Amino acid sequence: MKISTRGHYGVMAMLDLALHHGEGPIPLKSVAERQNLSEHYLEQLIAVLRKAGLVKSVRGAQGGYTLAREPHEIKIGEIIRVLEGPIAPVECVNEEDPECCLRADYCVTRNLWEKVKASIEEVLDNTTLEDLVREAEKARQAGGYMYYI
Repeated sequence: MKISTRGHYGVMAMLDLALHHGEGPIPLKSVAERQNLSEHYLEQLIAVLRKAGLVKSVRGAQGGYTLAREPHEIKIGEIIRVLEGPIAPVECVNEEDPECCLRADYCVTRNLWEKVKASIEEVLDNTTLEDLVREAEKARQAGGYMYYI
C-alpha cells in the first residue's frame, strides 16, 4: 500500500493544526507556508477533513481551521481512511468488499496480506496527533526545527 499525497499532506496539515492547537483558528495559508504545500491543494483536503468532522472552520477576518477534537483523540488511521479510503495492501483484503475474493477460502497469500494490513492498521490506529506533536517537540529540543513528515 502506498499512501498518496492526499494522505501524506493531510497528515502534515493535521499535525500543523495540532502543533498550534489552542491558538485559535489557523489560516490555511499559514499551514501551506509552514509545510511548503500548495494552498489550493490543502483547501481540497481540508474540505474532506471538515466534512468528516476532523476539523472545524471559522469564517471571517480572524478565521481559519482548528482541530474538531483534542490531538490525543485523533488517530492517524482516521485521517488516512478519510483521505485515502480503506487500508488494504491488495483488493482481496479490502474491508469495504470482503466478498471480492473468490479464492478466500483456500488462498495462502491472502493470509499474508491480512497480516500486512493488520500491521499497518496497528501502527496507524495506535498513533495520535499528540504522539506526533511529542515527536516534533523532541526533534526541536534536539536541535532540529523541521516538524513536517
